[in-house]
Amino acid sequence: MSGSAKVKSVLSGDTLILQSMKSAGLEKTLALAYVSAPRLKREGDEPFAFQSRDFLRKAAVGKEVKFKVLYTVPSTNREYGLVQLPDGESLLEKTVTEGWVKVREDAGKRENQPDNEAMIEKLKALEGTANSERKGVWGASDDGKIVTNHESLPASEALGFLEKHKGRAVPGIIERVIAGDRAAVRLLLGPRFHQELVVLFAGVKTPLMKRVDASGNEQPAEECGEQAKNFVESRLLQRSVDVTLLDLSPQSQFIGNVIHSQGGNIAEALLKQGLGRCQDFHSTIIGSSMFRLRAAEKHARENKLHLWKSHVAKAPISNAHDATVTRIVNADTLFIRSKAGVEKKINLSSVRQPKPTDPKQAPFQAEAKEFLRKKLIGKHVVVTIDGKRAATEGYDEREMATVIFNNKNVALLLVENGWASVVRHRREDEDRSPIYDELLTAEEAAQKDQKGMYAPKPPASSKLVEASENITKAKAYLSFLQRQKRVPAVVDFVSSGSRFKVIIPRENVRLTLVLGGIRAPRTARNPGEESEPFGPEALEYASRRCMQRDVEIDVIDIDRVGGFIGTMYVNRENVAKGLVEEGLATVHHYSAEKSGNANELFAAEKRAKEVRKGLWHDWSPEDDEENSHDSLANVVATEEAVEPRIDYRDIIITNIDDQGRLKVQVVGTGTSALEEMMTAFKNFHLLPQNNKGLEGPPRVGELVAAKFTDDNSFYRARVRHVNREAKEVEVMYIDYGNSEKLPFSRLRPLFQPQFQPAKLMPQAMDASLSFIQFPTALHYAQESVDTLGQMTNGKQLVANVDYIGSDGTLYLTLYDPKESDRSESSINAELVSEGLAMVALKLRPFERAYPAKLNTLKGREALAKEERKGMWEYGDITED
Repeated sequence: MSGSAKVKSVLSGDTLILQSMKSAGLEKTLALAYVSAPRLKREGDEPFAFQSRDFLRKAAVGKEVKFKVLYTVPSTNREYGLVQLPDGESLLEKTVTEGWVKVREDAGKRENQPDNEAMIEKLKALEGTANSERKGVWGASDDGKIVTNHESLPASEALGFLEKHKGRAVPGIIERVIAGDRAAVRLLLGPRFHQELVVLFAGVKTPLMKRVDASGNEQPAEECGEQAKNFVESRLLQRSVDVTLLDLSPQSQFIGNVIHSQGGNIAEALLKQGLGRCQDFHSTIIGSSMFRLRAAEKHARENKLHLWKSHVAKAPISNAHDATVTRIVNADTLFIRSKAGVEKKINLSSVRQPKPTDPKQAPFQAEAKEFLRKKLIGKHVVVTIDGKRAATEGYDEREMATVIFNNKNVALLLVENGWASVVRHRREDEDRSPIYDELLTAEEAAQKDQKGMYAPKPPASSKLVEASENITKAKAYLSFLQRQKRVPAVVDFVSSGSRFKVIIPRENVRLTLVLGGIRAPRTARNPGEESEPFGPEALEYASRRCMQRDVEIDVIDIDRVGGFIGTMYVNRENVAKGLVEEGLATVHHYSAEKSGNANELFAAEKRAKEVRKGLWHDWSPEDDEENSHDSLANVVATEEAVEPRIDYRDIIITNIDDQGRLKVQVVGTGTSALEEMMTAFKNFHLLPQNNKGLEGPPRVGELVAAKFTDDNSFYRARVRHVNREAKEVEVMYIDYGNSEKLPFSRLRPLFQPQFQPAKLMPQAMDASLSFIQFPTALHYAQESVDTLGQMTNGKQLVANVDYIGSDGTLYLTLYDPKESDRSESSINAELVSEGLAMVALKLRPFERAYPAKLNTLKGREALAKEERKGMWEYGDITED
């Protein structure tokens, strides 16, 4: 019998396994005729057994040869014959010539084949030459013994063996292919010592082979399982390879790279043919080389090879786009806003925040979230959607995304610092991070370095103190916060356009902050309520501007329910000013003055009106002219009518501004207490140890002691404007209402409890004259203000408080007790009589409750017009 075949493997120096060229499943064992080689034995090889087999292996394995069966031994049914190599050389003669086999003494006798005598004589001649030249088994300098350990290393020894050989290429021979992703390898550790190991191919997992389960039942092979094994056998069986051991599997099996000099990494070859899938578990072991395996798998997937024959390519969900991070939910979930203003929630691909259910990780949730907040909130990022998670019980549909900030993958940043773990995806799950292997490597490094949630000790837990829980608790924090300058804080929640939950980290305190100086429209709190006009817009603006941002706050006062009233700055910008400028809030005159930001807020509101923004979309200049008497604290005409009041009080006018607005002191216990406090205040500042300036530049809204220019005495004042370049500040004296500009050197800190507003509230109250308004022409208005000043300067007057506005403004009818002999003889009426004021063109609701006073004033106004007094000198200015 003769034919052609491929040499699959060799059993020893004289025996080959031949594989049919037509059918890989057909195999034949053929021994070389007339010769014998040393035997490989598990209990110990015969001398030169390995060398003899290795010669035959190198000469024949993988080659297409011609063979001829000469005879068969009946007792063993083994076939003996000749093999011709592709170059025509006789394999039998070649092995005898090199001395790796011996001619049997009974060659030709047992076979009863006298025709082969010539061949046998030739073989004996070749053997004699090899012997004389001391080739192969005839060598005199070497005993030919090699120790081979065929036993698997126990777990206790495997780790030590790995540490000794890890990371370096060791020459080896594939003795047996167990499955497509593992093989038995003979490692040639030295000239006289070999170790046989089972090695798992790093980075690849192939389908299972046919096997018998624990119950003894035979389980069929998975699709492509046999094909993967045959693929490896055809390329590696009994081939020389380089093996680099990398790690141990959980079952203490060795994991390594197996490299053939011509075929390269067998794992990559398997993946490229679609005969295996990437083994995520090995990613951290392989390191940066994993990307080659991923690329090979991608090639097979795109070309639908073998395991991927039914693969349906996933359509790209989105291209990379710019967005702004608006809110951090936790360390793996955040909200972003696109350039079009659309906000949506995304999850970072392939990472997970510290698990709430893991007692070791759960304590680190807050720190992980804070890490991400500091990095991303309000920042511009590049977002690419990697995939979607379908809605499941307890979860809505989720978009998985890669987020890049400053050219750095945010998920990788979290994992590197130990603030997120890497998700172990299912085998078929393709919705994963494009740098999944880098994430796994970073996670392993973070665990090793005990970073973040892998730290040996959990963070110290401390519950936030709720400073706004009640009025008593708020008062306890008020003086402390008033003394601070721009306290660093974080916005935890936005309730409305002007109301926030704020955390002060260094004090471990959370409080409610209400923006002073403005009123923002309300937003509905439940489905049954309706929002005020522009309430939702104000809330949206405040959320976009402030949510989870690092801010600075200045606390001025507290309200009746424990909320702290003050100013909040984001990137040094006053949030209240921003709201007003966008037309999403109006200025509250009384509290604006108290906050020290009145000028800034009024200017912002003026700009909003001019461009008709938000609340001022239908505003016209006539609205302000009609309501100039009320400034910006106007009581709207829709208020309910009120009953006339008889409420006489002794007052002193301490300041009149250019628009005729008043600051008054009500004579009584307050002014008496003020006199006592001012005595102590002046004495305090006469002491040398108290003659210390501010530690740094003052800030708007800060309460200070200011040295008044006229008498060089110190008074309580609030900063309204700061010019750092000129080192100059504008202050308002809170007990008198007048303002002036001073150098920084004339200011002293005011933090002493006995001088705080909580001890004695500011005595200068906002007031306005009832029923009348000053002329709008500048020169007439100035004359009116000057005349009012002359009539009231230094005098204690009597005022009827006709109405008290919602912001605390007193609307007054003034009387000079030395001049007025009846109720009609008021200072208000005197100004109208002289043409220095007119009856209000648009009456407030309360003013309509005083028809007698109105009729008297209208009569005086008509007489002034007739006599061409004051503003009427050129006729009736209201006719236009």
